[in-house]
Amino acid sequence: MTKKIRIALISGGISTEREVSLKGGDEAAKALDPGRYEVRRYDPKTDVPRLVAEAGGIDAALLILHGPYGEDGRIQGLLDLLGIPYQGSGVLGSAVAMDKEAAKLLYRSHGIPTPDFVCLCRGGDGRGRLSEAGKRLGFPLVVKPVAGGSSVGTSLVDDSRGLEKAVELAFESDCRVLLEEYFTGVEITGPVMGNERLETLPLVEIVPADGSRFFDYEAKYKDARTREICPARVSEETAKRAGELAVAAHRALYCRGYSRTDMIVSEKKGITVLETNTIPGMTPQSLLPKAAAAAGMSFSALLDRLIALCLEDARKHPRPAAG
Repeated sequence: MTKKIRIALISGGISTEREVSLKGGDEAAKALDPGRYEVRRYDPKTDVPRLVAEAGGIDAALLILHGPYGEDGRIQGLLDLLGIPYQGSGVLGSAVAMDKEAAKLLYRSHGIPTPDFVCLCRGGDGRGRLSEAGKRLGFPLVVKPVAGGSSVGTSLVDDSRGLEKAVELAFESDCRVLLEEYFTGVEITGPVMGNERLETLPLVEIVPADGSRFFDYEAKYKDARTREICPARVSEETAKRAGELAVAAHRALYCRGYSRTDMIVSEKKGITVLETNTIPGMTPQSLLPKAAAAAGMSFSALLDRLIALCLEDARKHPRPAAG
């Protein structure tokens, strides 16, 4: 009889995306084959001591975490210390992808097109920098926390009158705020999977409901009128280029295992990269599973693939546990 793989399914945490993470963890727990896996659930909000105590009995971790303390390298560092392999990016890739300023600087250094931006720090020359940013970037522009996810604290600002309020909202989630050039177009996302050899999954096109000007938190999780179309309705040439950019972004940010890169296709600038997610949403209705389904891969098979990539990487690049 084949020995079951002992999986630590980690979801929850303490970020503003806790509920989304818990829901994803529940869906993953239902989809994991009980004939192949012995699954133990852990919530970093309460279960870190238990995870540490039970580390010796865990073969791999499946992280369904989003936002700070889950997607930013912190939990990945703990798992490295415990000698537990996990799916997806390590400390470096997780940290730089989560930090939108660092990610955009790396995009630029690798020739990956990304919207122009200005970064503000709490306590700096706020009003002066705001005025300068508005003039340089033009309106409308996007205001978002540097290290946040699911569009929490993100606003689309039409003129200078709403800028200060939007920045204050973003500062509620982070001590640094990104002001970003905005332009309209077709929003798409490109999933990438693999370790040394990368493959792209079909692009997903995101069509927010009428009245939603961008894919904000409400549109992502609460508005049933938002449409997610896979494969995206773009030309073959555009799809090929978007896939190349998704792979380039994955490599530029030192990602591992899988990622999902969000892009805009516009008449003004062509394809530009917005950001890269190292732990995309993981319910059957989420964007990455939809792309996998379009490629003929069920949600359960997608989880199997991610765990297999994790274990393959651990065999090739073993990391001894501390102590």
